Amino acid sequence: MTAAAVPAAVRPSAGRRAAEILARLIVAAGLAVDAYVHVDVAGRYSHNPSGSLHQDKLFLIEAGVASFAALMVFISGHRAAYALAFMVAASALGGVLLYRYQNVGTLGPIPNMYEPLWYLKKTVSAIAEGAAAVAAAFGTGVAWSRRAVAVVSTDREP
Repeated sequence: MTAAAVPAAVRPSAGRRAAEILARLIVAAGLAVDAYVHVDVAGRYSHNPSGSLHQDKLFLIEAGVASFAALMVFISGHRAAYALAFMVAASALGGVLLYRYQNVGTLGPIPNMYEPLWYLKKTVSAIAEGAAAVAAAFGTGVAWSRRAVAVVSTDREP
């Protein structure tokens, strides 16, 4: 069924399309900022050898995963990409908040990353992660409803 053949009642509105594009941009930008900051500050943490993983390596892994998730959301807008982006952004935000406010020590191979202060890059990264997580949650919902609309429109009789 072509887009013109889909009844207007099930076609996404211009506002809805704009909201989805905005969500994709916020997710991609938030995760890009997260990746940039993690790469930029990773060198500061090469001295933290507690745990079998070094903190600088964890930061570089986070940057790589965030970059991949940002790219997937930006390119596809698929609900799985949004779900991945949400998990990456929410876990990064959770990690920065946990290690800012609690000294949990070494957790298995993860080093003790307690750092009880805020500085500009850390704050910017946390804000970007929070915005990306919220936009990814919204985008996941939009992608699910878009899928439902597609199912409804293909189930209709011509």
